[in-house]
Amino acid sequence: MKFIISHFYLLSSICLAVLSQLIIKWKMSKFSYNDYETWQDKFDLAISMLLNPYIVIALTLTFFAGINWMIAMTKHELSYAYPFTIFSLVLVTIFSVVFFDESLDSYKLMGIVLIILGIIVISKGM
Repeated sequence: MKFIISHFYLLSSICLAVLSQLIIKWKMSKFSYNDYETWQDKFDLAISMLLNPYIVIALTLTFFAGINWMIAMTKHELSYAYPFTIFSLVLVTIFSVVFFDESLDSYKLMGIVLIILGIIVISKGM
Protein backbone atom coordinates (compact mmCIF):
# COMPACT_ATOMS: atom_id res chain seq x y z
CA MET A 1 0.00 0.00 0.00
CA LYS A 2 2.87 2.36 0.82
CA PHE A 3 4.26 1.73 -2.68
CA ILE A 4 0.95 2.72 -4.28
CA ILE A 5 0.57 5.88 -2.21
CA SER A 6 4.13 7.03 -2.80
CA HIS A 7 3.79 6.48 -6.55
CA PHE A 8 0.38 8.16 -6.62
CA TYR A 9 2.11 11.53 -6.25
CA LEU A 10 4.44 10.80 -9.17
CA LEU A 11 1.58 9.62 -11.36
CA SER A 12 -0.72 12.49 -10.45
CA SER A 13 2.04 15.01 -11.08
CA ILE A 14 2.60 13.57 -14.54
CA CYS A 15 -1.12 13.34 -15.37
CA LEU A 16 -1.85 16.89 -14.25
CA ALA A 17 1.08 18.24 -16.26
CA VAL A 18 -0.01 16.32 -19.37
CA LEU A 19 -3.61 17.49 -19.04
CA SER A 20 -2.38 21.05 -18.66
CA GLN A 21 -0.33 20.82 -21.85
CA LEU A 22 -3.22 19.33 -23.80
CA ILE A 23 -5.57 22.12 -22.70
CA ILE A 24 -3.02 24.77 -23.64
CA LYS A 25 -2.48 23.20 -27.06
CA TRP A 26 -6.24 22.95 -27.61
CA LYS A 27 -6.85 26.61 -26.82
CA MET A 28 -3.74 27.99 -28.52
CA SER A 29 -4.26 25.99 -31.72
CA LYS A 30 -7.00 28.47 -32.63
CA PHE A 31 -4.41 31.25 -32.91
CA SER A 32 -1.42 31.90 -35.07
CA TYR A 33 1.17 34.09 -33.44
CA ASN A 34 2.36 35.09 -36.92
CA ASP A 35 -1.02 36.73 -37.62
CA TYR A 36 -0.12 39.40 -35.09
CA GLU A 37 2.41 41.75 -36.59
CA THR A 38 3.33 44.21 -33.89
CA TRP A 39 4.84 43.51 -30.53
CA GLN A 40 1.79 45.16 -28.92
CA ASP A 41 -0.62 42.84 -30.78
CA LYS A 42 1.36 39.81 -29.66
CA PHE A 43 1.44 41.07 -26.09
CA ASP A 44 -2.33 41.66 -26.17
CA LEU A 45 -2.85 38.10 -27.43
CA ALA A 46 -0.70 36.71 -24.62
CA ILE A 47 -2.62 38.70 -22.00
CA SER A 48 -5.99 37.66 -23.44
CA MET A 49 -4.92 34.03 -23.37
CA LEU A 50 -3.81 34.36 -19.75
CA LEU A 51 -7.34 35.56 -18.97
CA ASN A 52 -8.95 32.66 -20.84
CA PRO A 53 -10.67 30.39 -18.28
CA TYR A 54 -9.26 27.23 -19.87
CA ILE A 55 -5.72 28.59 -19.74
CA VAL A 56 -6.27 29.56 -16.10
CA ILE A 57 -7.41 25.98 -15.43
CA ALA A 58 -4.35 24.63 -17.25
CA LEU A 59 -2.01 26.84 -15.22
CA THR A 60 -3.79 25.75 -12.02
CA LEU A 61 -3.29 22.11 -13.01
CA THR A 62 0.39 22.85 -13.55
CA PHE A 63 0.55 24.37 -10.06
CA PHE A 64 -1.02 21.25 -8.53
CA ALA A 65 1.33 19.07 -10.55
CA GLY A 66 4.16 20.97 -8.87
CA ILE A 67 2.64 20.43 -5.44
CA ASN A 68 2.36 16.69 -6.10
CA TRP A 69 5.94 16.69 -7.35
CA MET A 70 7.13 18.31 -4.13
CA ILE A 71 5.32 15.65 -2.10
CA ALA A 72 6.82 12.93 -4.32
CA MET A 73 10.27 14.34 -3.56
CA THR A 74 9.71 13.54 0.13
CA LYS A 75 9.08 9.91 -0.78
CA HIS A 76 11.59 9.14 -3.55
CA GLU A 77 15.14 9.87 -4.53
CA LEU A 78 15.34 12.38 -7.36
CA SER A 79 17.36 9.95 -9.47
CA TYR A 80 14.46 7.48 -9.21
CA ALA A 81 11.54 9.87 -9.61
CA TYR A 82 12.77 12.20 -12.33
CA PRO A 83 12.93 9.64 -15.14
CA PHE A 84 9.21 9.05 -14.67
CA THR A 85 8.54 12.65 -15.68
CA ILE A 86 9.76 11.72 -19.16
CA PHE A 87 6.70 9.49 -19.35
CA SER A 88 4.74 12.71 -19.82
CA LEU A 89 6.41 12.99 -23.23
CA VAL A 90 5.00 9.58 -24.14
CA LEU A 91 1.51 10.56 -23.01
CA VAL A 92 1.58 13.95 -24.73
CA THR A 93 2.74 12.31 -27.97
CA ILE A 94 -0.02 9.69 -27.84
CA PHE A 95 -2.76 12.16 -26.93
CA SER A 96 -1.59 14.68 -29.52
CA VAL A 97 -2.06 12.00 -32.16
CA VAL A 98 -5.52 11.14 -30.85
CA PHE A 99 -6.88 14.62 -30.15
CA PHE A 100 -4.97 16.90 -32.53
CA ASP A 101 -4.35 14.55 -35.48
CA GLU A 102 -0.61 15.00 -35.17
CA SER A 103 1.61 12.49 -36.93
CA LEU A 104 3.03 9.34 -35.38
CA ASP A 105 5.84 8.01 -37.51
CA SER A 106 8.21 5.11 -36.91
CA TYR A 107 10.80 7.41 -35.29
CA LYS A 108 8.34 8.69 -32.70
CA LEU A 109 7.11 5.17 -32.05
CA MET A 110 10.68 3.91 -31.63
CA GLY A 111 11.38 6.83 -29.30
CA ILE A 112 8.35 5.96 -27.16
CA VAL A 113 9.51 2.36 -26.86
CA LEU A 114 13.04 3.46 -25.92
CA ILE A 115 11.71 5.90 -23.32
CA ILE A 116 9.55 3.21 -21.71
CA LEU A 117 12.46 0.75 -21.70
CA GLY A 118 14.70 3.41 -20.18
CA ILE A 119 12.21 4.12 -17.40
CA ILE A 120 11.95 0.40 -16.66
CA VAL A 121 15.74 0.00 -16.52
CA ILE A 122 16.25 3.05 -14.29
CA SER A 123 13.41 2.08 -11.94
CA LYS A 124 14.92 -1.41 -11.49
CA GLY A 125 18.17 0.20 -10.37
CA MET A 126 16.65 1.36 -7.11
